[in-house]
Amino acid sequence: MSQTAVPPSSPSAAPQGSPAAPQGQPGGRPAATGGPAIQRQFVNFAFYKLDPAFRRLSAEQKVAAREEFIAAYAKPVEGLICLSYSTAGLKSDSDILLWRIGSTADCFQTQTAALNKTALAGYLSTPHSFVAMTKRSMYIDKVDPFHTQESRTHIIPGKRKFLFVYPFVKTREWYLLPLERRQELMDGHIRVGNKYPSVKLNTTYSFGLDDQDFVVAFETDEPKDFLDLVMELREQESSKFTQRDTPIFTAVQMPMSDVLDQLF
Repeated sequence: MSQTAVPPSSPSAAPQGSPAAPQGQPGGRPAATGGPAIQRQFVNFAFYKLDPAFRRLSAEQKVAAREEFIAAYAKPVEGLICLSYSTAGLKSDSDILLWRIGSTADCFQTQTAALNKTALAGYLSTPHSFVAMTKRSMYIDKVDPFHTQESRTHIIPGKRKFLFVYPFVKTREWYLLPLERRQELMDGHIRVGNKYPSVKLNTTYSFGLDDQDFVVAFETDEPKDFLDLVMELREQESSKFTQRDTPIFTAVQMPMSDVLDQLF
């Protein structure tokens, strides 16, 4: 699946720690026309798995650990947006997903350090953690009606219940194609994506930062639309250049208190 399959739609309500206008964002570059610098964001998808041994603790210990973790999670971190999701019952090696968007990578480490000091952290492992950044797509979406509200360099997440996340790697043959040919293939891909306006795509770039090329995160309230979208995209010629698009995570957005209640 390509990185420009579905257009972004309306912005969401501000999640925990959401900054109105983060200062000192990295990656800013003057636009070609001499306009303002492009503000780019760091993005992290951190997955956690609970050790079943935690459930054998006393009720008092579990309640205390729950409250301590929620307090650490809720502590504001400057420049950080963080949303909590449950993957319990949906993925065997993951129970919790934190979707973190920061003005710098320091935001993620600051929050992680605070969470690691809690008693619950002693029972949590991190089977997956993907790092990426936002970036303007090099492919032109001629029929995208949604870019007036947010750009691909600035993610406004969290207004939909379901989140589908996976790392994505293109073949080296794809990058050796002329740009005009890649745009031609992407045009068909984009046309399919725009048939499913209920599905919002957030594309982030991992070149040199992590193992994958991209991390894609689809938000929707209609999982059936996402399923149909993916099936239809499999029939596009551009799919021949997909090297890897797994593991795939299905996550449900909810407050951290509800996420933990599912596990205890």
